Amino acid sequence: MWKRLSLLWTVLRGDARLLWFALRHPLAPRWLKPALALVGLYLLSPVDLLPDTLPVLGVVDDLVLVPLALSWIVQRLPAALRADFAREQG
Repeated sequence: MWKRLSLLWTVLRGDARLLWFALRHPLAPRWLKPALALVGLYLLSPVDLLPDTLPVLGVVDDLVLVPLALSWIVQRLPAALRADFAREQG
């Protein structure tokens, strides 16, 4: 479980930083917290689209679906919020 989380963090470091920034930003949309809670719940829940008992496919669905969901959420953030994040980073 920890390996999976550390691998996801490595892959999604940029999106994760942006989402963490967005959670604390006043321009954050209301749907952001519930959306991220659902992604986290899916990642930690024992119920998966493909069960983890399948040797490779059980982990692959988490490594594909969670980054896709997070990038989809990032794309729907307000442009002003993303600009504030870029300004703070650079």
